[in-house]
Amino acid sequence: MALRRILAAVRSRAPRLAPLSTAAPQTREQPAAGRGPVRGRGAAEAVRPPVPAVDFDNAQEAYRSRRSWELARSLLVLRLCASPALLAHHEQLLHFTRKLLGQRLFDKLMKMTFYGQFVAGEDQEAIQPLIRHNRAFGVGSILDYGVEEDLSQEEAERQEMEACTSEAERKDGGTSKREKQYQVHQAFRDRRDGVVSARTYFYANEAKCDGHMETFLRCIEASGGASDDGFSAIKLTALGRPQFLLQFSDVLTKWRRFFHQMAAEQGKAGLDAMDTKLEVAALQESVAKMGIASRKEIEDWFRAETLGVSGTLDLLDWNSLIDSRTTLSKHLVVPNMQTGQLEPLLSGFTEEEEQQMQRMLQRMDVLAKKATQVGVRLMVDAEQTYFQPAISRLTLEMQRKFNVEKPLILNTYQCYLRDAYDNVTLDVELARREGWCFGAKLVRGAYMAQERARAAEIGYEDPINPTYEATNAMYHRCLDYVLEELKNNPKAEVMVASHNEDTVRFTLRRMEELGLHPADRQVYFGQLLGMCDQISFPLGQAGFAVYKYVPYGPVMEVLPYLSRRALENNSVMKGARRERQLLWQELKRRLCTGNLFYRPA
Repeated sequence: MALRRILAAVRSRAPRLAPLSTAAPQTREQPAAGRGPVRGRGAAEAVRPPVPAVDFDNAQEAYRSRRSWELARSLLVLRLCASPALLAHHEQLLHFTRKLLGQRLFDKLMKMTFYGQFVAGEDQEAIQPLIRHNRAFGVGSILDYGVEEDLSQEEAERQEMEACTSEAERKDGGTSKREKQYQVHQAFRDRRDGVVSARTYFYANEAKCDGHMETFLRCIEASGGASDDGFSAIKLTALGRPQFLLQFSDVLTKWRRFFHQMAAEQGKAGLDAMDTKLEVAALQESVAKMGIASRKEIEDWFRAETLGVSGTLDLLDWNSLIDSRTTLSKHLVVPNMQTGQLEPLLSGFTEEEEQQMQRMLQRMDVLAKKATQVGVRLMVDAEQTYFQPAISRLTLEMQRKFNVEKPLILNTYQCYLRDAYDNVTLDVELARREGWCFGAKLVRGAYMAQERARAAEIGYEDPINPTYEATNAMYHRCLDYVLEELKNNPKAEVMVASHNEDTVRFTLRRMEELGLHPADRQVYFGQLLGMCDQISFPLGQAGFAVYKYVPYGPVMEVLPYLSRRALENNSVMKGARRERQLLWQELKRRLCTGNLFYRPA
């Protein structure tokens, strides 16, 4: 069956699932892969220097790496980004300015303002001075080729409809067996709508996906040369046809919902995912009544060698039943409302669609092997919720394969989602059981407005936390859980990707309380180039591992990226206002003390 081939294709060297213990998850012994002295722990810990205090209010220290004209440029750009009238017409203004000045003068103007603020240069050679300069002040770089395809809305919508509809669905007049959340919908064919802080890729053909892979490979190689502890980021929608991600996400979501339905039958609804355990005997009885398989087959699924001897199984054990280690995958079925028969969840792939799926997995494997070869950690970006279950599962399979000695592959968790904590705790526990190294990037999320509008329009439960405060609480809850894991597992790592000063302060406080020293290189911080220097540089100068996303590319080809940066600055007004205050404070200090022509040492 297709589902088994999906999982087998990315698990050629994955470790086997450990039998379920009778102990509770939180009391299980950590696997050997996650123990031992790492990066300065052990005897050397007693002689470490104390962690320097980080002062985010000291403008002089925050901008020690910046010349005065750069501060003035930042003030100007951030102030322009705060103008709603300007942002509402920024595309027309850019077009008019380009026609008025001509291409050469327009490029110069952009490099003096928006481009110079948010983009490092036109190519990998041009960005090297900035990378070296930032590194001298303790800030690393995550290279990002910022060129985005500037498709018209009509072209984007056409490509999306073609790429998300299978051949079988076309033959059925567009009818899909997938749940409505995992179908493409007319009103949301342009996935760029309502998204200002994430890049969107549209599937055109396999050659375009190969081109995206080559771009990612160049960024991975350049990141390996830029530092000894580099990162690179990829998006799976850039690597293949999204129809596959939709179908796979639908399968995984239905299977997880089936588990929670069984839990509700056993009176265990509403618990956190890792606290929900099904009684195996009662589960066997329920499955037998459904007529999915014979009683003997059902008993074979729940043998002690597979699930242990506790008499219960949790969601991780449940998920293990659908991978290539068992025969249950052939029983993954949905009812056909026309025939009344049960049919496989993943069926009807044409030979071409199967080849497209395989090529997507092969591209992932090529990128992961390249990252391993050059010593770069690969962060798999999160995307829309209708793609995300498949993205997370495929990332997990890469982690099983490549995170043997250290976390080379990092999954991204969007903390504006209601189920973010369940997702984090499940993956941490799976890494413990199977003995691979957990790695995560925590973000708030980039698709909130689009996700809410889509759920309301199509008619499914809003996946987003109800308020901004609830999202902050979820972020800190997930972060706290991961930091606790880092305390007990020196090989686990997390990237705190946030421009929120309160979140960074929370992280520093919990690191101090848990004894997580910056020299351990387990906790990393990430911000975008041109934003929140008052957070990034004090962290770097205090010895913490902090990175800037460093985009590069020709002026005209990064205009869509620049548009999103301008809109994003406007959407985080509180942080941008504070940044402008500190910039102005430092400029006035230099003017009053005769240091207006200050040059960083």
